[in-house]
Amino acid sequence: MTNANETKGKKKKRIFYFDALRALAIICVIIIHIYAFTKANVISEYAAIPSIKWVFTQFLGIPFRIGVDLFLMLSGALSLGRVWDIKTFLGKRLPRIVSPFIFWNVVLVSLFFIISYFTSMKIVNSFDIMSILTYFYGAITANALGFRPNWFFWMILGTYLIMPIFNKWLLHSELTEAEYFLFFWLITGIFDYTLFTEFPIKLSYFTSPIGLVVLGYYLRYTERKIFKNKIFVWTLILIPLILSMVISTLLSSPTRMYMFNRYSILMCLEVAGVFLLFRNTDFKINENGVIYKFIFSLAKYSYGIYLLHYPILLILVRLLSPMSQIPLCILLFVLLIPIVLIIMSLLNRVPYVNRVIGAK
Repeated sequence: MTNANETKGKKKKRIFYFDALRALAIICVIIIHIYAFTKANVISEYAAIPSIKWVFTQFLGIPFRIGVDLFLMLSGALSLGRVWDIKTFLGKRLPRIVSPFIFWNVVLVSLFFIISYFTSMKIVNSFDIMSILTYFYGAITANALGFRPNWFFWMILGTYLIMPIFNKWLLHSELTEAEYFLFFWLITGIFDYTLFTEFPIKLSYFTSPIGLVVLGYYLRYTERKIFKNKIFVWTLILIPLILSMVISTLLSSPTRMYMFNRYSILMCLEVAGVFLLFRNTDFKINENGVIYKFIFSLAKYSYGIYLLHYPILLILVRLLSPMSQIPLCILLFVLLIPIVLIIMSLLNRVPYVNRVIGAK
């Protein structure tokens, strides 16, 4: 039997490394979206020896690809292997993701129409009823300009819907059975998402993103000594990272910057190493200090920040786009983090609104 019952009846306590991982995850998401917005500026500078700006931009796109993977692992680490029923789980989890999704899409779509109508920044060009409805539909389905990351909502919604099935299984299983599942899941990471070659055996039931959810659960509770070995953990991080950088550079061209799929074997190994690194670290941070409060705020508002940051990033890119690549990326990051934190913090103080902004 798993150790899920260990938490039954105990008072819920925040675990700092989970907050630190969630803060890292949203930072990674922000960086990867800065990469997505700015890479067009340097793609053509690829050569036998790429320019410094090209290398800098590619660096943003490789190590920080793990943000969504971390969020999935945290979902598994926090929810799987615990005693709960489907009604309770879905009744608690679904409103937490659906309400902020609707709130921020309505607010941000409205903001884009206001900006486009009253300023020279034309994010949208038509203002009749049908155009408004079409743009809003495009926003919620992740097809409208400024709302591409909304795909995450539909992915995590589907993941939540299947999690009760996996939870019932893991609740009555040994960790070795989770290892059995993860073994075949890693095979799909090699063939389906890295080599893009069909494996002879059909393994669709083992494929991501649910594999990352199970991995998060497993790495939280496993006591295998190898996962506490610092050399092994750092190898798990650095080898995939180096290989990703080298192979991505070799597969790139003057017309595209190659990026591995987030469910590829290299990304999965890297994110597993990062999770273990944080789990094994004895954080000694003053709870009243600035660093702790910063990490806690990022973790607390991470979902709201995810929904909010991309449209704001689009506006900032439009305003700052004449800048050179490296200063532009740095400035976007430096400006975006405090902007989204301030907005979330202010809205969190507004009664009723604070329930739908995506704050934990």
